[in-house]
Amino acid sequence: MQTVTNQIKKSMEGSSWIRKMFEKGLELKKQYGADAVCDFSLGNPDVPPPAKTKTVMEALAVKAIEPLGLGYCPNAGIPAVRDAMAGYISRQQQTPVTGAQIVMTVGAAGALVSFFRAVIEPGDEVLCPAPYFVEYGSYCGHFGGVLKAIASQPDEGFRPDCDAMAAAVTPKTRAILINSPNNPTGCIYAEEDLRRLAAIVNQVNARRQAELGDAARPLYLLSDEPYRAFAYDGAVVPPVMPLTPYAVVLGSFSKTLSLAGERVGYVAFHPEMPDGQTLVGAVTLTNRTLGFVNAPVIGQRLAAQLLDQTVDLEIYDRRRKLMAKVLSDAGIEFVMPKGAFYFFPKAPGGDDLAFVDALQEERILVVPGRGFGMAGHVRLSCSVDEKIIARSAEGFKRAAAKCTA
Repeated sequence: MQTVTNQIKKSMEGSSWIRKMFEKGLELKKQYGADAVCDFSLGNPDVPPPAKTKTVMEALAVKAIEPLGLGYCPNAGIPAVRDAMAGYISRQQQTPVTGAQIVMTVGAAGALVSFFRAVIEPGDEVLCPAPYFVEYGSYCGHFGGVLKAIASQPDEGFRPDCDAMAAAVTPKTRAILINSPNNPTGCIYAEEDLRRLAAIVNQVNARRQAELGDAARPLYLLSDEPYRAFAYDGAVVPPVMPLTPYAVVLGSFSKTLSLAGERVGYVAFHPEMPDGQTLVGAVTLTNRTLGFVNAPVIGQRLAAQLLDQTVDLEIYDRRRKLMAKVLSDAGIEFVMPKGAFYFFPKAPGGDDLAFVDALQEERILVVPGRGFGMAGHVRLSCSVDEKIIARSAEGFKRAAAKCTA
């Protein structure tokens, strides 16, 4: 019997690697005990929220029991929160944004899904560099969109191939989606590359406008930035809004504040975007009609009062450096991540599945790179305790040696 649609079957198959590793982790932990397994498969933030969170939460708990304290709010978000977010985005993006250009969403995922519902027609294309976060295909695919992944350049630190991206644009291309700092590579895109991508967007839109006039459908530059705060060794994450009026910035507080379960995100639109307020209104509508209705009200208020805070990034940096040592000592090739909390090293011997299997024999869990659109690599998350990273060292050495024997 055909229980689910073919589209969902395909999506389930595409996202199955992360699920498989999660299930394998449960199996190994049950068999050997949690302390015997080194699980680097999930990007689940484990560092405590900022200390200020407790004080803010206590005050919000009192406010929540007031009449309508937990009631519906405007679909685009609490007005005061949108205004606070506008100040935050204006500083971050070096572009003056108002609350009218902000929609609060159910995480960055909710932001992307709501945006795609507003602009995607069946057959429209979304370009993104590979490797990429595996859910992107589903986010646009739900509405008939097609994700076209363009291989990045591993030998150049996973820089996007801007020439290939430009060549891949067709009349059906609706968005170029980037993620910097990147999951799974930890790459931070250079301003030069962002300028080139923005130039593609500007040139395509000028051509479409000249050819089609009011019937032209814009090409957008979407910047997915949930890891923006995670930048190391003095690295800077360049803003995209100064580069094109067709910029849309999305993000969340899942990682920066360790509030992943609270599901609070946002989407911000360039203030000079042509017909931008129509798009804001459309995303406000889709945010409601997709069933999100509004972002969690407690989460909105909490995030608004913690905009100047982050988790202790030094903890993640120590883990990053320790993980780099473990991989180096095992003879595993990798690009040192400048941001986020992931590594995307080459699989010794070139076969990511074989390396994943060899690591499982050592009770170490990572995700094969093919699950992110680039085979021959594996992804591992540093959202684990330093003791686990240190404990994995000998297992990585043995697995690497086995795959290169």
